[in-house]
Amino acid sequence: MSRSSKARFAAAVAGVLAFFAGAASLLRRRRFRRGGPMDIKEISRRLAEDPWQGKLEEVLELVGDDYVAHVPGSAEPFRGKEGFRAFVTTYQTGFPDGRITIDDQIAEGDVVATRWTGRGTHTGELMGLPPTGREITVAGITYSRIADGKVREAWVIWDTLAMMQQLGAVPETMPVRTT
Repeated sequence: MSRSSKARFAAAVAGVLAFFAGAASLLRRRRFRRGGPMDIKEISRRLAEDPWQGKLEEVLELVGDDYVAHVPGSAEPFRGKEGFRAFVTTYQTGFPDGRITIDDQIAEGDVVATRWTGRGTHTGELMGLPPTGREITVAGITYSRIADGKVREAWVIWDTLAMMQQLGAVPETMPVRTT
């Protein structure tokens, strides 16, 4: 093979590799638009952060009619868009200045785990607990299943003991019985 033939062959190989790299990039972008991992992370992020930024109505578009949320302290799951609204409104009433910050997310298939931190000042009634004026910080994780661009199921878990301790509803240290 002559030098010029080798150069043309190398250029052709480089062109083919560039073509496939471009095609792979296009496929990744299409996967994002069709519900790939980045897409479900964004949906989960919006459900956590946006209601606290006055965007509850917009976020309801991302909640499936068949939505079921399993939440600590609730005897029954929250169901559908109205269940999501009721859950969020309960905490917005207790913590009007509340906000959620996303700390980390992991997605695979149709599920996403979102680790978050919630902060706020307890200036409104919260499930019968009168306002304390105390600021709280709570860590939590939401594990969500998303299909067709809508959240269908969520398991919301946070440190409820730490929250209640910060609110003064339970002692910061529990007495240990010694016998």
